[in-house]
Amino acid sequence: MSEWDRRYDRAEYLFGEAPNAFLASQVNCVKGHRRALAVADGEGRNGVWLAEQSLAVTAIDSSSVALRKAQDLASRRGVSLETQHVDIVNYDWPAEAFDLVVAIFIQFAGPALRDAMFRGMIRTLTPGGTLLMQGYRPEQLAYGTGGPPMVENLYTEDLIRNAFADLDILALTVHDSPISEGTGHAGMSALIDLVARKPE
Repeated sequence: MSEWDRRYDRAEYLFGEAPNAFLASQVNCVKGHRRALAVADGEGRNGVWLAEQSLAVTAIDSSSVALRKAQDLASRRGVSLETQHVDIVNYDWPAEAFDLVVAIFIQFAGPALRDAMFRGMIRTLTPGGTLLMQGYRPEQLAYGTGGPPMVENLYTEDLIRNAFADLDILALTVHDSPISEGTGHAGMSALIDLVARKPE
């Protein structure tokens, strides 16, 4: 059993069943889209919420345990969710397949994998498609309320601007805010939010 399978192998949902607050705040933006990719979606809290907004959603994750829980959550909420068990290292990001890509706290990835994932997310967006992403900044290490303990996995404004220079950055917001997402993320956190669009 993998590390993530072990973390998710519990009755409760590690990061809760409610969607990420930043994602939910983008509801008006989300509703303008049709097909979404939820990257490293874990137990499905974000993918299921997207499906509740009438999007066709594909949720990918490396944990089969988490994806089973995602399907259970979708069933209880009365929505359909396509789940794919993938090794993100070897994931073949389909070209221009999704008009919305959502990446919430995907900071298990070190710099090399992160760069490859960012390129993949850009590749898989349709022209005119939107990327919504939230992550932790290096200041998160002082809070210790979630996320990896490796500073190289955390995001700065410059890193995000450079990584997504080919997109139109509509909003890039740095803030310290409390979050409450199950037992996995709880307390004051150093966050960075991105809303970007792929040029048509």
